[in-house]
Amino acid sequence: MTGGVGWRDLRADGLRRDPERDVEITDVECVVVEGNFPWNLIKVSTDADEYGLGEAFPGPAGEYIEFLKPGLVGENPLDVDRLVEHMTQLVSGLGGSLGYSQAAVSGIEIALWDVAGKVLDVPVYQLLGGKYRDAVRIYADCHAGENLAAAAEADPRDIYTPESYADVAREVIDEGFDALKFDLDVKIEDADTATRRLSNGAIQHKIDVVDAVREEVGYDPTLGFDLHWNFTVETATKLARGVEEYDLDWIEDPVPPENVDAHRKVTESTSTPVLAGENLTRVEGFLPFLTEQAVDVVAPDIQKCGGLLELRKIATVADAFDVPVAPHNISSPVGTMASVHACATVPNAFALEWHAREVDWWDDLHTGDPLIVGGEIQVPEEPGIGIDLDAEVVTEHAAPGEDVFDLD
Repeated sequence: MTGGVGWRDLRADGLRRDPERDVEITDVECVVVEGNFPWNLIKVSTDADEYGLGEAFPGPAGEYIEFLKPGLVGENPLDVDRLVEHMTQLVSGLGGSLGYSQAAVSGIEIALWDVAGKVLDVPVYQLLGGKYRDAVRIYADCHAGENLAAAAEADPRDIYTPESYADVAREVIDEGFDALKFDLDVKIEDADTATRRLSNGAIQHKIDVVDAVREEVGYDPTLGFDLHWNFTVETATKLARGVEEYDLDWIEDPVPPENVDAHRKVTESTSTPVLAGENLTRVEGFLPFLTEQAVDVVAPDIQKCGGLLELRKIATVADAFDVPVAPHNISSPVGTMASVHACATVPNAFALEWHAREVDWWDDLHTGDPLIVGGEIQVPEEPGIGIDLDAEVVTEHAAPGEDVFDLD
């Protein structure tokens, strides 16, 4: 056993198995591909001539995966839930259910489901309990103006104009999406950002952005704005109240993610729905936000929160509080398709994020046709997650020094 507390040993110990399902993990590997984020792609190999693909949230997940590998080799990949608890126990001294340790667990868990689906010859959604829908609605995460570095030499008010947001919103709608989101926390004036406060003028600029987008695309598209947990309760409340007339579907992460009471205060102060959750892990992390009615929508990230089965647990508890789910997702096609399977299996998942509109080779990373058609992704019927990687494209975009695993 590697790491953790030796008393709680969750390794298999002679568990009975039909010979056709007597499978063992032989290797666990990770390669970082440089997209708009560093995508941690994971391969779980087995002695059944099948392998599974997964993806962990960007960051140093690879180190945790190497740490976990000795505790996984020889285990049966079909015991997904047990292995998740086994892995969480193994990294109990390294954060356990928190942070990048849980991101590594999440990525491996996804690959285990992919293996299980291939071995049993069914799509992953079927293993998770079946589907509520044939396609999952995608919302496009958009950027307007220039990036912050490009804007450094110009007045940001000339870069991040309300008109620039409206123009991008129109492009996205014309591409077939009916759901979109923008970052609303760009800095447009000199300010002491340590205070996490916005001036009235800066707040008005953000209200003008929302107004311009609604004026351009109307009130039918689903529309959210992200604040990236940057602001105080006071500033977040002013902004949330200021955009109430525009009937937004959410403002995202208005205050730091650790403070349940702060979220509750903002949520109670406004009719604008508040979405949060991308920084939370496992159902235990979401529970106080739900019991305290601190959010209106939860956004677990499947590559961080614990994986597909954990998403179902979170969604089930959220549904008990009548709270919908719109998962956060900044991943490659691997993590995105895994998220599609999870979203298909819960009643309250109404949209999934896609954050790679500017990556023109995103669909080249996998074989087959483009995934997003008409603003949605069809739930695949192929065994496992239903996606294969293009080895040449993975190699071309692998981070410097990365050894790409065999994809034959």
